[in-house]
Amino acid sequence: MNVIPLLTDPNAWAALVTLTLLEIVLGIDNLVFISVLTTRLDPDKARRARQIGLSLAFIFRIIMLAGLTWLMGLTAPVVTLFGMAISWRDIILIGGGLFLIAKATHEIHSEVEARESGTAVSSTKEAFAWIVLQLVAVDLVFSLDSIITAIGMAE
Repeated sequence: MNVIPLLTDPNAWAALVTLTLLEIVLGIDNLVFISVLTTRLDPDKARRARQIGLSLAFIFRIIMLAGLTWLMGLTAPVVTLFGMAISWRDIILIGGGLFLIAKATHEIHSEVEARESGTAVSSTKEAFAWIVLQLVAVDLVFSLDSIITAIGMAE
């Protein structure tokens, strides 16, 4: 593949800038979720939870990239609803979106109730493990969204 025409193509540069901006926006969403999840822990445990959660999420993201070709190939219709063909890829994306909506609603609700009732910050090992698990799950969903966005922009 000749790279020089790609480097001089204004469309390629516009796509790179657009993709970069989209990744920044998606990254900010991820940071908001991480900060909301870790506010329930004391500062030392919160820092440790972020490190462990993001490290595990990084490892899982690499694994997801390896399986991405398979995921993007799941475009064969599985079911048709209201005249729309839905593939496994669509089901995975819809499921991820619903997970993020449910998680955001739950976290906002928990945060508001904790402030109203004056509940103390939890610091048990179970809470720590649960928050790390949630960090990994949320980051995986955001990673999937980010990867699908990048592939959608690529030719």
